[in-house]
Amino acid sequence: MEAGSCEASRQSGSRPSGSRVLLIRLRPLVLIAVLLILWQIAASRQSVHVLPSTFETFDGLIDLAQHGLLLKYAVASLFRVTWGFTAAAVLAIPLGLIIGWYRRAELAFNPLIQILRPISPLAWIPIAILWFGVGDGAAVFLIFISCFFPLLLTAMNSVQNVPAVYINAGRNFGLSQATLIYRVLYPAVMPQLITGLRITLGLAWLVVVAAEMIAVNSGLGFLIIDARNAGNRYDLVVAGMVVIGVIGLLLDLGMRSLAGVKSLRWGTSED
Repeated sequence: MEAGSCEASRQSGSRPSGSRVLLIRLRPLVLIAVLLILWQIAASRQSVHVLPSTFETFDGLIDLAQHGLLLKYAVASLFRVTWGFTAAAVLAIPLGLIIGWYRRAELAFNPLIQILRPISPLAWIPIAILWFGVGDGAAVFLIFISCFFPLLLTAMNSVQNVPAVYINAGRNFGLSQATLIYRVLYPAVMPQLITGLRITLGLAWLVVVAAEMIAVNSGLGFLIIDARNAGNRYDLVVAGMVVIGVIGLLLDLGMRSLAGVKSLRWGTSED
């Protein structure tokens, strides 16, 4: 009886109090507030006005919102990322699973994959403009290229990392090839695929900004380069950077939330 009460007291003592939980949740906000204050101090003490202050950047965001450019350019960038990322995922993941599942397919395609994989997505910009012209097609193609090979390799490695005991157990139970893939392979590779999708989505968001600085005339990347060229509006440049960072954070949080879906956590150990 005493042992049970001691165990219960230990468990209750290990739980953080409400004030401690609140403090933990407020830490990121406190850090952001400190960085904003330091930013304002640094901007106010510069001898040559190069870095816009926090207030000037906030005014730049208001200016963009009032003219409708903030929403317009953010939607344009998200549109390109959605199409390029989705196309890469639809093609790369099934192909990677097939190549990873069949040894002969890996021997045939792996050398070509390893040759194309190290090429920077930005190196494809001249070819993208040549094929698709200046517009959405070129940007979507660059995002597709930047996402395709990381997702392909993630899918290949996820299949190869499935413990052999899972596959052998499924075969011992007489599962057909299709059932084995659906009931064993699919749930086993999902945690790694979600991690790969999360990382690749961040890469796509990076590439779209670079592509929009060169290949299109809209989007957040275009906003930054256009503000720089049209009168050195560095308040708008930094405002665009802030918007890019916030949207990137929201995209990452959205992908991380997939890891909490029960049907996708088959291969993830729990405490």
